[in-house]
Amino acid sequence: MGRLTRSVRISALAVAATGLALGVAACGSDDDDDSSGGGSDTSDASFDLQVGAMVPLTGGLSAFGPAGEKAADLAVQESQKALEGTDITLADLESTDSQTSPQAAQSASEKLISGGANCLVGPWSSDETVPVGRSVAARQQIPLISPSATSPEITDLPDDGYVFRTAPSDALQGKVLADAVEDDLGGTDGTVSVAARNDAYGEGIATEFTTAWEEKGGTTTGDPVLYDLELSSYNSEADQIVADSPDRYVIIDFEEPYNAVGAALARTGDFDASTMWTADGLAFEDGIPDSIPPDSLYSAQGTRPSTPEGTETGDAFDELFTSSPGEKKRNSFDAQNFDAVTLCVLGAVAAGSNEGPAISEQIAEVSGPPGDKYDYTQMADAVEALQAGDDIDFEGVTGPLDLDENGDPAVGFYDVYSYDDKGAFTVEETVEKSASE
Repeated sequence: MGRLTRSVRISALAVAATGLALGVAACGSDDDDDSSGGGSDTSDASFDLQVGAMVPLTGGLSAFGPAGEKAADLAVQESQKALEGTDITLADLESTDSQTSPQAAQSASEKLISGGANCLVGPWSSDETVPVGRSVAARQQIPLISPSATSPEITDLPDDGYVFRTAPSDALQGKVLADAVEDDLGGTDGTVSVAARNDAYGEGIATEFTTAWEEKGGTTTGDPVLYDLELSSYNSEADQIVADSPDRYVIIDFEEPYNAVGAALARTGDFDASTMWTADGLAFEDGIPDSIPPDSLYSAQGTRPSTPEGTETGDAFDELFTSSPGEKKRNSFDAQNFDAVTLCVLGAVAAGSNEGPAISEQIAEVSGPPGDKYDYTQMADAVEALQAGDDIDFEGVTGPLDLDENGDPAVGFYDVYSYDDKGAFTVEETVEKSASE
């Protein structure tokens, strides 16, 4: 089904320019003239490069893992073709299951690094990315690019400039979600009950939505109901969520524990899923998992980070993904993972090195202006330009990345989606949101 595209972007040129200027300092470059995604001739560079990927093949985000892993593998394959004729050898993708678990993700990242990874993509949840970024990437000086960790906490993470992401901060998604709820209600007169899983991801979106909603003049039933992830019963939390007969619900979670939370909500007899809004953690394009009761998610609506509608780059990636062997069904954040791998490779080419600190200095620089624009279909030309010392502005499948001094994209694209009363998933429209709004 086609998408209706509504642009709500305010120009991010000022933000991107500021981010570019600060990004040089933040990355620790000693040469202001040679740090903008090029600047030094690296045509004689010779090194081996390994990208390591952490993907959630089990745990709360397992529905997104197979497509994400395939996208990362495709990015490596496309980069290998682009590097033909150079003295840079890119190994096949090394990937491991992060299990949507902070402890497992830390173990996975250390295993990948000990196996020779020079740049990491993943993990996927914010609750994994915060400790891995702080305790592994920063400590071992290996760049890490998450495709889907969206917590605002990551913006100011003490990571010494080693953590980046290709999905925008939930500081943007909270505003998009508030806009969508306002459109749904026809204004801000209604009262919203806000609840979320008690971790960096859930609390981040819940807080950002509440702030944006109240700035619009809307009201909530009180502070967000933040529930622990491993309770034996969610009956008390469900009673709190439905109290005061709210006009709309905003509930932020993954499949687990929403399968139990949703069942508790349905048991109250007061919950109507058609009045619920959620986000990317419950965006199941390939069908709602059987573990989630139908009356807790069917007919709900939500938002999720996405890609710009109808671009040649996006269409090319869709064709590449669906025509290649393996997983055929795309899912949330697969394009972001593809872009993350590509940034690892371009950062190494620009640095002329497989050393983590050198790659980290270049990742933000190759992602935005100044320089000629290239997308992944022009990867060989981008490599040639970088090795000649030219600046490039890499345009991702997910749109203009333009990573700022904190490693965050300056612009985000979001799908507004819905489930029908049979649980079928439909994207209603795609909106664009800038960090300057």
